[in-house]
Order: sequence, then C-alpha cells, then structure tokens
Amino acid sequence: MPAAPASAESNGGVRVMPLGDSITDGFNVPGGYRINLWQRLVGGGYTVDFVGSGFNGPASLGDHDHEGHSGWRIDQIDANVVGWLRAYNPRTVLLHIGTNDMNQNYDVANAPARLSALIDRIRATAPEVELFVAQITPETDPTLEQRVRAYNAAIPGIVAGKGAKTHLVDMHTPLTTADLADGVHPNQAGYDKMAATWYAALRSVPASLQAPAATPVSLVNPQSTRCMDVSGASTAAGAQVHIWDCHNGANQKWTRTAAGEVRVYGNRCLDVNGSGTANGTKIQIWDCNGTGAQRFTFRADGSILVPASGKCLDVTASGTANGTKVQLYTCNGTGAQRWTAV
Repeated sequence: MPAAPASAESNGGVRVMPLGDSITDGFNVPGGYRINLWQRLVGGGYTVDFVGSGFNGPASLGDHDHEGHSGWRIDQIDANVVGWLRAYNPRTVLLHIGTNDMNQNYDVANAPARLSALIDRIRATAPEVELFVAQITPETDPTLEQRVRAYNAAIPGIVAGKGAKTHLVDMHTPLTTADLADGVHPNQAGYDKMAATWYAALRSVPASLQAPAATPVSLVNPQSTRCMDVSGASTAAGAQVHIWDCHNGANQKWTRTAAGEVRVYGNRCLDVNGSGTANGTKIQIWDCNGTGAQRFTFRADGSILVPASGKCLDVTASGTANGTKVQLYTCNGTGAQRWTAV
C-alpha cells in the first residue's frame, strides 16, 4: 500500500483522518462533508491537515485527502486501519462506518461487536489519537432504517467503555430523509449538516485540534538491531547520520513534528545533503529550514520516504556494523530500509 497518493496535500497542520465508507468519500457530492468542514475549520482559525490514501473533491475543499472507501464494511476498514494509522500518524480520526453492514445485511446482529473491535484496534495502534465515533446517518427504506437505529443504539455503550479519548457523535439526529440524495447518501444540505456536527464535536475536545506534545523515540533498524545515530554525538550542521548500538543517548532520540520534520537535540533536523536526489546522497543533521530535504513520511512497511525525491532512508549496502552510514536510496522494501520507533 502506498503511503500517500502523488497528489497528497499537507499544510503542516494537525492531522485529521476522515475514515469510513462512501459517505466519507462523498458519494454524489465529491468531497462530501469534508468541504464544509474544511471551510469551517479555516474560518475558525484552525490549521488542519486532512490525511489518508484517498483524494477527491472540488477546489473549495482546500485539502482533498481522506480515508473513505465506497462500499466498505466495518471488517474491511478493520483489516486495513493499522497500515493507514502508521502511514499517516493522525492526531484525530473521524469514524463514520456501518452503513454498508446494514445495507448488505452483513451479520447485522454482530455489527456493534465489529465496531467495538475496530475501535480497540485503533486505540491499540494509536493510543493518543482523539477518536470520534459517529452514530450513522439515517436511511429512507424502513427496513434499513430499523437496522440503522438498532446499530446506533448500541454505539453509546461501546464508546463509553473505550476511554477518555474516544468520543460519541450523534450523526443520525441532525439529518432527515429530506437530506438524502438517494435514500442512503446525503445531498449537499445533508453533508453540510454532517460538517456542522463534526465541527461542533471537534471544538468540544480542544486537544483534537492541537498537535500533541511530541515524544522523542529511537529509530531502530531491525536488520542490524542498531539505532539511527548522529556520529560522535555531534551537534554540528552536516554531521553524518549512521547506525550504532542503541544506548538511549540524546543523539539517538528523534522527534517527529506536524510539519514532517524529524528533529534531534530539539533544534537540528534530519536532512538530505544539498537537497540531493541521487542514490547514495548523505543523510545528515542540519539547521531546520522547512525545505523538502527535511520532510519525511513514515510508511506502513516501516520505510521512511523523502517525498521530495521519492526515495527512502537506507543503511548503506545493507550493512549491520556500527558506523554504517545512512543514505538516500531507491525504495526497495529491503531490511536496510526498515525502521521501528521504540
């Protein structure tokens, strides 16, 4: 799974993942609720970065990224969510899922249990994420609406047992059947009501729109069991980054920022020498400067991508010895390009 589409956008803001099915994707209104939600967030003075592997919507939607998958059920989201969370590292998740379980009559009685398991997986993978769980929108067909109501009735009890960072959102009451384009998916007015509901929920939990305090981590290369390290514990701009025995020192403590930086010592950034793009380009530390040479994406397969070049951080020649240099190299999925945060 690619970490992001080529057209992915980022403004360095608080990462919010819209997660769900076609209602998140925006069926019949490309962008769906995300259009009005984005406009409300901008108008409220919030800097937010929508994240996900999907991308759609009009120009009036300032950030088109999302994780909405048309036709998907709870179990299908559950099977993929760990990779998405690792790839995009959201601060906040907006979860609206279950409509296709109802419409496909897919083991409806156990849909609440599947939702509970999905929430548990999100919580285990991203324990600090602020997770908003929606009771799903209404449907016109009486049989389907009966299923929706029964499913929604179970959600408050589920959410109540998932901890202080899991929040219930009533997305059913604000919409009526007049807000549906086809009996299932909202029309523009319905999506706008969803946006207003999400916005109110987000504002009720201020931490959901604030970047969390970053936690320094060691970046271990599992192939060598050694850590990404600044040579000689140097703080000088241009100091080589290599692998070394893990020792928990300051020169092995890396902090990811909302802007995509990887910082060490608080004021130095992991950097591609000279903004190079060639295989073998030196990886070093440098004064943080906001350039593409200092932007990194942590991907689901454990690799660290430099979007500016489309290449990955790599242990030279798959070496395992202390002092083996870290370089830029074509992404290849080998152990030389795996990194685990601990």
